[in-house]
Amino acid sequence: MTRSEAGSGHGSTSAAALSRRSLVKGLAATAAVATKGLRPRGAGAEPPPETTRLRLTRIPGVCIAPQYVAQELLRAEGFTDLEYIDIPDTNPYPAFAAGKIDISMAFAPVFLVQVDAGLPIVLLAGIHVGCFELFGTGSVRAIRDLKQRSVAVPAIGSAHHAFVASMAVYVGLDPKKDIQWVTHPVEESADMLAAGRADALIGFPPVPQELRARGIGRIIVNSSVDRPWSQYFCCTVASNRDFVSKNPVATKRALRALLKATDLCAANPERAARLIVEGRFTKEYRFALETMQSIPYNRWREYEPEDTVRFYALRLHEAGMVKSSPQRIIAQGTDWRFLNELRKELKG
Repeated sequence: MTRSEAGSGHGSTSAAALSRRSLVKGLAATAAVATKGLRPRGAGAEPPPETTRLRLTRIPGVCIAPQYVAQELLRAEGFTDLEYIDIPDTNPYPAFAAGKIDISMAFAPVFLVQVDAGLPIVLLAGIHVGCFELFGTGSVRAIRDLKQRSVAVPAIGSAHHAFVASMAVYVGLDPKKDIQWVTHPVEESADMLAAGRADALIGFPPVPQELRARGIGRIIVNSSVDRPWSQYFCCTVASNRDFVSKNPVATKRALRALLKATDLCAANPERAARLIVEGRFTKEYRFALETMQSIPYNRWREYEPEDTVRFYALRLHEAGMVKSSPQRIIAQGTDWRFLNELRKELKG
């Protein structure tokens, strides 16, 4: 039972519906403040989306909150059929490539691996920096201490694996030879580190919040504040190339909603956290709120996503995970035209 459920008395359907209507109304008010002056002047003249159906991801993570918060904004853009595809293993990338996901947020480096492999994925924008945190136990106090140690990740090739590999090569380690990788279900993260079944563990919200709450391990890297990781986007928006080609208006409208929702997460973290709990995208309000307050959701105008692509393409090349040059990956797997237009439109 979530805190909101526990505090709703008998939790009648009508009370829950009223609570959600009030929440959405309040979020709309927050949107009006957070995006004052951001409403596109040409919105009325902009053609409707080529499709009213939009499929996004739902993963065991809170950091992609903007796409959960964006539901009402997406409907306002003309998407009447919203579907969140469950990705229980936090690995949405095959679904992108197969065209089962239209547009969604996910960790940038693994998109680059997919582009390098020739899959039809295109990055559209950066959303926020920081979300991953690396926890260590025992004598693991720095990234270099991972040499000859075990690191827990959900799967080889996952976002977690790609991030640790990038950090490892950055400090001179060979992630293939120097690190022992241990795979585990995401929901068992805290218990695994607490039981000593790994020397270190990488996770994104709500895993770091649970580890801190239970006093398990110590923080080695927090990508929200530690350089150079805090200087580059963590989560980016991507789409299937065919979807973008066939639905350019829908792509721009969907991206607009996601960027506005990102602003909302920064402007009113309490309401955003409540919304994703009420929407059953996560259970713990306190962990959701900590995530909203700690992740810099206000950097998408400041940072250039192409810098992120270039930085991680080099790290992944050093790790032997991609063969292409950054320039080739940028040419084949990015499309910034919608972002460039929306940056002018959504000034703030």
